[in-house]
Amino acid sequence: MTTVLPDTGVGPLLRDWREQRRISQLELALRADSSARHISFIETGRSRPSEDMVLRLAEHLDVPVRERNALLVIAGYAPRYPQTSLDDPAMASLRESLERLLAAYEPYPALVVDGTYGVVAANRGVSLLLEGVPEKLLTPPLNAMRLTLHPEGLAPRIVNLPEWRADLLAQMDRQIALVRSPALRELYDEVAAYPAPAQADGPPRAPGGTGAAGRERTGTPFALPMLLEHGGRVLSFVSSIATFNTPMDVTVAELAIETFLPADRETAAYLHAHAPS
Repeated sequence: MTTVLPDTGVGPLLRDWREQRRISQLELALRADSSARHISFIETGRSRPSEDMVLRLAEHLDVPVRERNALLVIAGYAPRYPQTSLDDPAMASLRESLERLLAAYEPYPALVVDGTYGVVAANRGVSLLLEGVPEKLLTPPLNAMRLTLHPEGLAPRIVNLPEWRADLLAQMDRQIALVRSPALRELYDEVAAYPAPAQADGPPRAPGGTGAAGRERTGTPFALPMLLEHGGRVLSFVSSIATFNTPMDVTVAELAIETFLPADRETAAYLHAHAPS
């Protein structure tokens, strides 16, 4: 007689990941060089997957590295991926490479954040935009979401705050569904509860003398811009996020490099003219 394992084993978790990815058992079986019957047996607890099978299914389901470790532990195996602090000597080369990358992007803003949006590194372009932010928000550990959405942070100077705030919260919500992090959920609840800062009557003028959204200057934006007041001008940025391919360490897997690309020539010229020396 077949023994069915408790519904708290690795099978139901793998089923949750498959359903979240909207992949059928047959499609997953074809990708993982298995059979739909075997996938069904794993998901229902009729069959205990091997360590290799857990990793193979996790890879084809694009499960984050931290969650792959959790699946292995629940299945009765040792974690496969280490979690190395960025302060560890083994990470020296990575830290130096990130610092060179950020410096090369100047005068445009760029920063590196971890899995809970903690700021790991930032360049002088970011420092320029943070001018005027209260010291209490700039005391480590810095958090990019708090700096952006706090009513004493950048939020009062973001001209299109409702749109930008909604986009950031949606980004966090997708991340929470992916990694199921209590710390990330706590951060989301905190920043989502921030009161919306009062916007000034009549937005500031943008570089080149156009209106608040810079629509006369840029036309229809090719991506949602962040319109940020600085020095009486409105700067326009679009954000790009890069991560590491095939990470083998939890810390590295959760790093994200965010660069802010000037959305128009006026913003680029302003940053070059006001770059910190």
